[in-house]
Amino acid sequence: MSQNPPAGNPPAPAAVKKPGQPEWQDAAANPRAAALKAAFGGRVLDAKTYAGELTVWVEGAAVAEICARLKAEGYTYLVDIAGIHQPKVADKPFALSYLLHHWDTNGRLRLKVEFADGVEVPTVTGVWKTANWMEREAWDLLGIRFAGHPDLERILTWEGFNGHPLRKEFPIEGIDTGAAIYPDTYPEGGGPVKPKETPHA
Repeated sequence: MSQNPPAGNPPAPAAVKKPGQPEWQDAAANPRAAALKAAFGGRVLDAKTYAGELTVWVEGAAVAEICARLKAEGYTYLVDIAGIHQPKVADKPFALSYLLHHWDTNGRLRLKVEFADGVEVPTVTGVWKTANWMEREAWDLLGIRFAGHPDLERILTWEGFNGHPLRKEFPIEGIDTGAAIYPDTYPEGGGPVKPKETPHA
């Protein structure tokens, strides 16, 4: 039976934006953003808020210095460094988002860096030791390199893995990932999964 609507019916209405959905707001006058702008000048590029959270865009070359200042001001907890692939942004298809937390005020601040493929971003491992694994993840999954990192090795895939699996162009099927360096079969009792033990009667 046909599911097509009868001829002459009006088209479905366009999607309506939900009331109360937040939007990006300019935050140049935000005290925290203004203080960073005063301290770092043109290396602070933009500032906006979304749902009350502040994001400040900064130059990649200045990110470690800016992070060090923010840590000294109380943002002692590096929550995450998120790597982003944004291929529709032709000149800066990669980005890093640094989420910082201030325990005394319970406030959060996000720094964002955007850059071209192949550009090295300064490591922030000298500011937060925990950045070591976060930066290794961004390298492993997106191919983002960090200048000055003490040990930039893959962390989730293996050395020799072909490509970086969170890049948008990474093919879902039909790629030699380099897994052929591992055997297809294992000796009895060996391999990554151990057989279940038989429970005693």
